[in-house]
Amino acid sequence: MIICETIADVRQKISEFKRKGKRIGFVPTMGNLHEGHLSLISASKEECDITIVSVFVNPTQFSSGEGFEKYPRTLESDQEKLKDLKIDILFLPDENQMYGSSSQTLVLVGGTISNSLEGCSRPEHFNGVTLIVTKLFNIIAPDVAFFGQKDAQQARIIYQFVKDLSIQVVLKVLPIVRESDGLAMSSRNTLLSKENRAIAPSMYEGMLEGAKAIRDGETDPMQVLAIITEHLICFKEIEIDYVAIIDPVTFEEVEEINKDVLIIGAIFLDNIRLIDNYYVDRN
Repeated sequence: MIICETIADVRQKISEFKRKGKRIGFVPTMGNLHEGHLSLISASKEECDITIVSVFVNPTQFSSGEGFEKYPRTLESDQEKLKDLKIDILFLPDENQMYGSSSQTLVLVGGTISNSLEGCSRPEHFNGVTLIVTKLFNIIAPDVAFFGQKDAQQARIIYQFVKDLSIQVVLKVLPIVRESDGLAMSSRNTLLSKENRAIAPSMYEGMLEGAKAIRDGETDPMQVLAIITEHLICFKEIEIDYVAIIDPVTFEEVEEINKDVLIIGAIFLDNIRLIDNYYVDRN
């Protein structure tokens, strides 16, 4: 495994692989790697000749008070996992490499897909995501980039700006990897207390109840949301940020469930924010 800490170094190494006609796969991460990340890396290794992983805790996607300083950083164990998977390049830039002291550019995606849900709760978040992913795509120039479905809105936004800006990369969005009790794997799960970790799968359980109602014929999204909310409010520790039933392409809330939908939500457990989603196929 080659470790690159500068843009110039990683570009030079990648150019050597590209001259040999190698297909480059890329998995961007913020570290604290779990099985969800590792599934993306394994998919890249299976599909591509060369797999590159970046670890960079991106400050621009955290608003004030969102815990940038508290975000779990486990670089030593991350490197061990990546060595075991035999990735080709680990890109480890610092903030100065990625932004310097005079960065003034933003990459903005407008419309409902970025201004709703996470966009309402975390107004600056997607601006930071689109900027860092654009920069990483420009640096790495991957043939294929791998993302997880857990961050469904983020993946949809990345798809949109890749399409709009004619960036030459194939995007692969892979299914959510879950713990044995259904909790979506997330780097933030390690911040939960033992008691709150036991409660955390409740959002997924509520979504399953809502999905069952849809499959049983319920077409009123307000009725389905009531089912999910009723499950969540059983736990006084849970603070609901949002729960919605949306069109999986436009990310607009549906008025009637007459096609496939995405149940999506975010909750707080002792100030730890967890997100999840569940795709419901009407057929």
